[in-house]
Amino acid sequence: MEYKHKTVLLDESIQALQIRPGGTYVDGTLGRAGHSREIAKRLTTGRLICIDRDLAAIEAARERLAPWMDRVTLVHSNFSELGAVLAEEEGVDGMLFDLGVSSPQLDDPSRGFSYMQDAPLDMRMDQSASLTAREVVNAWSYEELRRILYDFGEERYASAIARAIVRRREQSPIETTLELVDVIKSAMPPAALREKQHPAKRSFQAVRIAVNGELDALPPMLQAAVDKLRPGGRLEVITFHSLEDRIVKRTLRELARGCTCPPGFPVCVCGKKPLVRLDKPVTPTAAEVEENPRARSARLRGAEKLDGFDIGI
Repeated sequence: MEYKHKTVLLDESIQALQIRPGGTYVDGTLGRAGHSREIAKRLTTGRLICIDRDLAAIEAARERLAPWMDRVTLVHSNFSELGAVLAEEEGVDGMLFDLGVSSPQLDDPSRGFSYMQDAPLDMRMDQSASLTAREVVNAWSYEELRRILYDFGEERYASAIARAIVRRREQSPIETTLELVDVIKSAMPPAALREKQHPAKRSFQAVRIAVNGELDALPPMLQAAVDKLRPGGRLEVITFHSLEDRIVKRTLRELARGCTCPPGFPVCVCGKKPLVRLDKPVTPTAAEVEENPRARSARLRGAEKLDGFDIGI
């Protein structure tokens, strides 16, 4: 299948990385290699390490990155394992993480991410993982379902939807995406069904995040990335919904924070110094949103590693 994938905030993120031809860079979320292509073509003696948990993305990228494979290393892993992946690296000059689900994953019905097409409930980014959306929907308790729908989907009808899922699965397992959509709709009032946003969007987001553990990995990944950057190195992160953006914003602010001693202390005793300097966040232009509606909620947050800190994970 040929996918038409538009890389979000491409020019802005590549410019923010300030790529040096001989530097070492990491694309921690390879996807369909849109960012990686632009990084690789700017390197001469440098290296690009590309990481993705989806083996299909790794295989597809071999063709897309073929002209530059002499400077590219492909790694099948999760960015939550960033420390282990980069253990042998002395330091890195820039890292990029695009936290969105790639268009091919969304558009391939067999992957089970879409609430618009019928498919088995799956939603695994890494298809070698054991936990699927089917297990979450059919085996997790009412309380667990309500929690993820509310916390991960910010779904105001979380309690009603969780109850509806439990009732339906008592009759027979919920097997497909459109079966789940029907259950979700059955729990929502008519006014909610008439809203512009698809009624299942928030619930599908919640289940997907739970299946893939997307949020838990962010703070340790960001810390590991900053630890491994050389002084002056750049970290760029693209988020697509408020949950992950809040986590990235909060974590980077903490890494940019200096002394935490009470204001009344005459001298600093905590010894804490800022690790990074933050950039102003960047959002897509109106023209990009018009061309690619999936870019609408995207936000690019960047930081620069400050001097004077040891590198190591």
